[in-house]
Amino acid sequence: MLDGMRKISQHWIGRAILTVLFGLLIVSFVIWGVGDMFRGFVPDKVAEVGGQSITTQQYQNSLQTVMYRIQSRTHRNLTSAQAHELGLDRQVLGNLIADAALDVRAASLGMAISEASIVAAVRSDPSLQDASGQFNPAAFDQALRDSGLTERGFFVAQSRAYMRQQIETPLIDGLAAPKPLVDLLARVEAQTRAIDYVTLPPSAAGDIPAPADDALKAYFNERKDQYQAPEYRALEILLVDPSALANPADVSDDDAKADYDKVRDARFATPEKRKLQQIVFPDQASADDAEAKIKAGASFDDIVKARNLSASDVDLGETVKAAMFDHSIADAAFALPQDGVSEVVKGQFGPAIVRVVAITPGSAKTFDEVKDTLKKEIAADRVAGQVQSVHDKIEDARVSGKTLAEAAKTVGLEARSIAAVDAQGRDDKGAALDLPDQAELLASAYASDVGVDDAPLQTNNRGWLWFDVIKVDPARDRAFDEVKDQVEKEWRAEAVTKALSAKADDMVKQIGGGATPESLAQGAGLEAKSAVDLRRGGGAGLAPSLVNAVFTVPAGGAGSAATPDGRVVFKVVADATPPTKFDDPAVKAIATQLTEGLQTSVVAQFVSALENELGVRIHQNVLQSAAGS
Repeated sequence: MLDGMRKISQHWIGRAILTVLFGLLIVSFVIWGVGDMFRGFVPDKVAEVGGQSITTQQYQNSLQTVMYRIQSRTHRNLTSAQAHELGLDRQVLGNLIADAALDVRAASLGMAISEASIVAAVRSDPSLQDASGQFNPAAFDQALRDSGLTERGFFVAQSRAYMRQQIETPLIDGLAAPKPLVDLLARVEAQTRAIDYVTLPPSAAGDIPAPADDALKAYFNERKDQYQAPEYRALEILLVDPSALANPADVSDDDAKADYDKVRDARFATPEKRKLQQIVFPDQASADDAEAKIKAGASFDDIVKARNLSASDVDLGETVKAAMFDHSIADAAFALPQDGVSEVVKGQFGPAIVRVVAITPGSAKTFDEVKDTLKKEIAADRVAGQVQSVHDKIEDARVSGKTLAEAAKTVGLEARSIAAVDAQGRDDKGAALDLPDQAELLASAYASDVGVDDAPLQTNNRGWLWFDVIKVDPARDRAFDEVKDQVEKEWRAEAVTKALSAKADDMVKQIGGGATPESLAQGAGLEAKSAVDLRRGGGAGLAPSLVNAVFTVPAGGAGSAATPDGRVVFKVVADATPPTKFDDPAVKAIATQLTEGLQTSVVAQFVSALENELGVRIHQNVLQSAAGS
């Protein structure tokens, strides 16, 4: 046919005919073929902001980076479904949209930053510096790995980030939390109360008559959903990791002892701790004079007093030798006996004299105490290289049609059968099961079904975990007779709670009439107690519910609160709120936190208004595909 077309095209009439034919063909494609193709095309854009696109790759890279950081911190794998439940996908998209809006505004303002400025900013970034304040190449390399970017890509991203900062900084420059607000929150934080209280134990509820079956059934019917049996799944699992393949009996005592000698101090020893005090002198002459006075009979405290120093000025706290920054001071302090005072030591911050206030001796576990643990670890390390080989053999057996139990036997292992497990890892009796990599195993098993050949899960211990869903028992309503004992137990607990609450209300009224917790306790054969220096954050080991109740009544008032021990009736006997000291570190921390929150809010409002101005379009179908949902 092509030869024929070539012959026709050699004459002008043939060329005209071909032109008409190809024109009709193109039109037909536009009307029927190409038009449909474009109408069905899904763009590679997750979102658009003011004409700037957020691509699928950008979104997926950002999401994977966030998930990787969480996995690194928690040492657990994170699935796409779990990331969605945590809201990570929405958070990542929101950040990308905000960044894109700022990038569009930066471009419209003609903003730019030189490469030299970017390099200088990166080198001065505190997160990329070592303890001495110098640029740390290792930290920079780690930042590249964490971001998943090349060095060039990293600098491009930093350039955009710095320009966004240039837009945000003028919005918040000089913006600080109002002093009255800081004062209010500082006073709330510093407020203290003291109470007298009495605890009503469950026995104070008196005798609770046994309920009739009709009452229990009515109680059950009103709460039937609470007694529903959850969905259970029967699983077959197989864990292959170094510990599963290891045989600790093959490790000799000599090998274990050699390993113990290497790691004893780092792993099995608790170093000696010392509580220390230190006087730092402005010059050598002052230090020598103080040393001479001590040798002549003056005490360390005499020198502290003479120099007008407070206890906090000389207190170094309790520390181990390795944690001390100044090695000269550390050597001197840890060579002294209890209550010993050193000679003048040339410290990094000047000449100093150190005193040992207290010594907590160090300790170490013996070889016999940790021998079994070491043998397991050594044996596991020796077979670590075999894990992948065993994995491949099991996968080959699975491909050939063997069940998980049969595949396990081909490598000399036994699969574990789990008759029933719910999504929270409990069996059908409510007992918690000990499952390997439980969170990921259950999430994957409940996302699967009977007969599905799932890929094995990679474990945190350099291994693999296979599972098969053998059976699914759907959630169902339990009959009254199945849970009668549980229903009666909960009915009785509720009856006790109501009785204690009624008795507590009566006691609170009596306190309002002039009685005291102590007099009420004596009348009930109970013990009255007191608690002082209570703050809203807690104190005196009291239950949070009680502390919260203490600060909801007026000064001098009374109230009650349910606690794990029963019900507590209390009276506020003291209330104090010290004046705010704005130079106090705690108050400064409150001011800083409020300021940061205020600045964040202002930037968020600006970005939100900017997004509305530019227009944001999210392609939900592309987003769902990119997020794996």
